[in-house]
Amino acid sequence: MEPGLLCSFLAVDLLLVCVPGADWAYVIATALRGGRVPRAVAGLVCGYALHTVLATAGLAVLVAGSPRLLTALTVVGAGYLLWLGWGVLRRPAVPDADTGPPADGRLFLRGATISGLNPKGLLLYLSVLPQFLTLTGDRLPVPAQTATLGLLHMACCAAVYLAVGALARVLLDARPAAARAVTRTSGAAMLGIGALLLVERLATL
Repeated sequence: MEPGLLCSFLAVDLLLVCVPGADWAYVIATALRGGRVPRAVAGLVCGYALHTVLATAGLAVLVAGSPRLLTALTVVGAGYLLWLGWGVLRRPAVPDADTGPPADGRLFLRGATISGLNPKGLLLYLSVLPQFLTLTGDRLPVPAQTATLGLLHMACCAAVYLAVGALARVLLDARPAAARAVTRTSGAAMLGIGALLLVERLATL
C-alpha cells in the first residue's frame, strides 16, 4: 500500500479514536477503580481484532447486507452499553474506593465485549476503511489491505486508550469529586450512545 494512503487513513482513524465514547468511559472507570489499564485496553483491542477478522474475511459485508442481522447486533450492543452506563451512574468510580480493583480476567473480557458488540466499530470498518482500499493496479490483495488497515486501527486504539488511562490516574487520583463527575459523565455518555444506536437502527425498520 502507498505510504500516503496509510498516512491519510492514520490521520482519519486517530481523529475518530480520539472522540470520547464507550471505550474511553471504560478505560477511565478502570483507572479510577485501581484496575490494570493495560489489561482493559488489551480487551478492547481484542474486540476490534474480531472486527478486523470479519472485515478481512468479507463477513462484515454480509452483516451489512442483512438488515435483520445488523439490527440484532445493534440491539445487543446498545443494550449492553445501556446496562454498563446505568451501572456506572449508580456506582461511579472514585480513587481509593472501598471496592477493590476488578480481576484481570474480568477486565479483559468486559473490554472485549464492549468493543466487540459495539455496532459503531463494525460500521467503521464498513464505511471508513473501504475508502482507503486500492482495487486496481498491481497492489496487495484486498484482504491483505483490509488486515493492514485493521491492524493500524488496533494500534491507534491501544496508544490512545493507554494514554487516557494514564492521564486519568495522574489528573484525577487526588480529586475524588472530579473523578466522580468524570465517571458519571462517562456513564451518561454510554447511556446516550446506546440510546442513539437503538433509535438510529429502529428508525430504519
